[in-house]
Amino acid sequence: MNKTANYQLTIIVPVYNEEGNILRLEKELGEFLKNAKVTSCVLFVNDGSKDDSERLIRDVCGRNEAFFFLNLARNGGLSAAMKAGIDNSFSRWVGYIDADLQTTPQDFNKLLEFVDQYEMVMGIRTGRKDSFVKNMSSRIANGFRRMMTHDGVEDTGCPLKVLRTDYAKRIPFFTGMHRFLPALIQLQEGQVKQVPVRHFPRIAGKSKYNLANRLVGPFKDCFAYRWMRKRYINYQVAENNLNS
Repeated sequence: MNKTANYQLTIIVPVYNEEGNILRLEKELGEFLKNAKVTSCVLFVNDGSKDDSERLIRDVCGRNEAFFFLNLARNGGLSAAMKAGIDNSFSRWVGYIDADLQTTPQDFNKLLEFVDQYEMVMGIRTGRKDSFVKNMSSRIANGFRRMMTHDGVEDTGCPLKVLRTDYAKRIPFFTGMHRFLPALIQLQEGQVKQVPVRHFPRIAGKSKYNLANRLVGPFKDCFAYRWMRKRYINYQVAENNLNS
């Protein structure tokens, strides 16, 4: 049996060349697990890191009972890492946090207050500690995405989210679709709740994004989403006799 089935929440942490943050992740996620509102575990998804991340992750998981890992065969990007994490999680809920720790795991408890009423609960970063260029490009990308998706979400890029696992597993993932998680939950007639969370500067490692992939990629992906939305199949089974 998949070990995540023993927990109510699996926190997915995609990792690509984050050796400087792994021990901080162990400390901060470990502290969260002690006071989490629901029984929780951590699932590192090593997305083909080329630094010492894999070794550090193995060490962390070896000394912490509720820490697990997946090593992907090659780098596939954030959407691939998230899909791998979701596919291999069997808890009632799945969470997501970036390995850069610009959000704090402690704020998962703010999101968990609403998980019984909503299919997805996500953060809105307050007092953002990013550069002017990063903040401005994020605002432009968010504004264009809202215009194209009509999802009503203020900060889709916030790396702190909790989703019902059954809804998450039905998300049609492909490259870039991590930017549209709220809209993809809404396609399933799920409800999304936004909650203010704290934001911190990056202390270690380097951002994997630049001006081009913050604007050009999301611009293209919006059109991919619009194409998919018109063709999305959403069904509900009313009755069956499959179960004995």
